[in-house]
Amino acid sequence: MSAYRFCRTDDIALLVDALNRCWSPYFPDEPPLTPAAFKRSIRGLQVWCSSCMVAFEGSDPIGVLIGAKRPSGTLIHKIAVHPNHRRLGHGRHLLASLGSKLAILGPPRIVAEVPEGLAPACKLFSASGYVRETLLTDYVLAEAGVGGSAGAKPPGLLNAGRFVIPVTVDDLAANGLLGTGGDDPPVCWTRSVETLTARKDEIAGLAVASDDRIEAYVLYVRGGVDGDEPRDASRASWGGAAAIVSLRSLIDDGGARLEHLLARLRAQGVSTLWFPKVHPAEISRELLETLGFRAAGGHLLYAATPR
Repeated sequence: MSAYRFCRTDDIALLVDALNRCWSPYFPDEPPLTPAAFKRSIRGLQVWCSSCMVAFEGSDPIGVLIGAKRPSGTLIHKIAVHPNHRRLGHGRHLLASLGSKLAILGPPRIVAEVPEGLAPACKLFSASGYVRETLLTDYVLAEAGVGGSAGAKPPGLLNAGRFVIPVTVDDLAANGLLGTGGDDPPVCWTRSVETLTARKDEIAGLAVASDDRIEAYVLYVRGGVDGDEPRDASRASWGGAAAIVSLRSLIDDGGARLEHLLARLRAQGVSTLWFPKVHPAEISRELLETLGFRAAGGHLLYAATPR
């Protein structure tokens, strides 16, 4: 007989075991999850154990749901049913149980970012009352894609009175450029201001600045991210790849400042840049293509009101 229960803060070992049993069979190239990695997701993504569930057959986990919660909403970070127990309604029961709980306790929005190639997961969310809102596109910029006049300007100097400077998450926050309110462009959960703030020690950045303001910036993680966690960014292992976690120009210049910042990253040895889960209202596809990015997959954003 199947049983389901919500988890507590002392259930991390159970959740790790459930994910390795139920999630890993679908993603064999991912390394097994560890308690330390799960705790990083609590800090970085605001995963709440009380928003996580495990389904059991006897004492064995056969399904798992991982939920992250912020005042703006709840994210279904991961949901999986063991391959031997699919098509028995476990996934829909997990979603319905969490929805019932959130309808009472809030917050009043629940979302999922589903890889567009995972047809069974897309069908599960659609059948459970979730509505597809948009496509979050993954972009990549490889070495051959970089070009343009801005990249040829002298290192450090964009034009008279403007320089490229190192910038941190705290610097942007202090200048009112990070999470400033309703005018902020929409971003995916893993690149939101809450995540950037929680992972600020892992994030580097460059900015174009004049004497009185920051005009454009890029924040990035060396080595990129894997499974929403930063990869090892040591000089010996980062391999020239990096993941952009924020890219923004505050000046309408056709992308010249951003192009210059990307050229500076190239000069520092970054050979491949990933820009994951870009919302269409965050930055235009046309601008990204002008900068040399190309689409490389995506995630479907589903949303529902808990009930």
